[in-house]
Amino acid sequence: MIPVPLNTAQIVAAFIAPALLAGAAAAAGYPERPIRLIVPQAPGSASDTVARIVAAALVPQLGQQVVVDNRPGGALMIGMEMTARATPDGYTIGFAPVGALAISPNVMRNAPVNVLQDFKAVAHLANNQMLLAATPSLAVRSVRELIDYARQNPGKLSNASSGNGTPGHVGFELFKLMTGAQIVHVPYKGGAAATTDLISGQVQLLMESLNSITPHARSGRVRGLAVTGAKRSPALPELPTVAEAGVPGFEATTWNGIVAPAAVPAAIVARLNAGINQALATPALREKFAAIGAEPAGGTPGQFAALIRSEYAKWGDVVKRSGAKVD
Repeated sequence: MIPVPLNTAQIVAAFIAPALLAGAAAAAGYPERPIRLIVPQAPGSASDTVARIVAAALVPQLGQQVVVDNRPGGALMIGMEMTARATPDGYTIGFAPVGALAISPNVMRNAPVNVLQDFKAVAHLANNQMLLAATPSLAVRSVRELIDYARQNPGKLSNASSGNGTPGHVGFELFKLMTGAQIVHVPYKGGAAATTDLISGQVQLLMESLNSITPHARSGRVRGLAVTGAKRSPALPELPTVAEAGVPGFEATTWNGIVAPAAVPAAIVARLNAGINQALATPALREKFAAIGAEPAGGTPGQFAALIRSEYAKWGDVVKRSGAKVD
């Protein structure tokens, strides 16, 4: 019998089909043992809090324990690199905040991972906002008053952040770019220290996540001026957004999600995505998220991948224009 020549499509299919079958076989019984969730920040951090809520909610959905493994340091890149280099079998996944996927890779000179190539998006977990807060001793009570004061007193105000390359750092850089305000950035090693000095008046301004600073705003220890999202926050509904308070178009949300090594089979990603969406819909998780000012997200892996690309481009532009960097 004379062999029939194969066309290009048939040749490609001959190579792809076994890989697809192998991926499907690997996912058939997945998960069969506990899953490690790498969190690139320390225990007790905002990211750690969300990660532990989600990890607990995933147990009934996946039938296995999800063990949080905190790997802080390196501007979030230590934990992200561990995730990227892990065996792509779905048993090591990563908790990825906006800082890890869209900010740190842009402010670092030589990031150890390429976030657009080394990860597979699994699911968008939650959205949150930051609070633009002032020390009570500063004689401004609105965003408009802040802008006017800063323009009249260039370089005399300081804004704290929880560190170089954090959402509060680049969010405030965006605020300065959009308003023309000259305000001096003072980076701290963590949000707690920055908030303490804001309360005492050592620094005048701070952009910090709602789940950590809201209690201080409610008590009056700091003065909330506005929230940084596209809409008002249920946690502080009396406060306007920065956009409606005088800076049209301003938005600096914090968000997070789950990623996996790039070579994880699509069937495993689909299984994880389904479990996460089911967990996000449970009343218990939604109640815990509400208590920290987080809003459940969810959606498809493709939707989360699109968010990563969009935010990577947005914050990359802000970093380039402002000169923000990690020292």
